[in-house]
Amino acid sequence: QVQLVDSGGGLVQPGNSLKLSCAAAGYTFGNGFVAWFRQAPGKEREFVAALRWRSRHTYYADSVKGRFTISRDNDRSTAYLQMNMLTPEDTAVFYCAAGSRVILSSYSNPEQYDYWGQGTQVTVSS
Repeated sequence: QVQLVDSGGGLVQPGNSLKLSCAAAGYTFGNGFVAWFRQAPGKEREFVAALRWRSRHTYYADSVKGRFTISRDNDRSTAYLQMNMLTPEDTAVFYCAAGSRVILSSYSNPEQYDYWGQGTQVTVSS
C-alpha cells in the first residue's frame, strides 16, 4: 500500500526558515510528480510547489517563488520543501502529494494527484 509521510512542521517566527520532508513508502516516483499543497483554516487547498521526479524540473506558486525550494534526494524516495522568509500568511497545514500521470499543464490541480500525506502544521507567528 502506498503511503506518504510528511513531516517537519512547527512554530517559527516571521522571517525564519523551516524544511519539510515527504517520504514515500511502497512507492517509486518514476517519471511522475511530487508536490506540496497547503490549506489554511476556512480556505481552499492551495498549490505551493511541484517537482518532476526524474528531471527535477520545478514549478512554484507566485506567492512562494523566490522563498521556497522543492527538491529531492538523489537515491532515496524523499522530497523536501525548504521554506525561507516565512510570514504569518504561510500558516497552514502542508500536504505532500504524488501522482504518476499528472498532466503537465495541470500540475497545480490537486485532483491530478493520487496519494497524499497526512499533513504537517506550519505556524508562523511572533
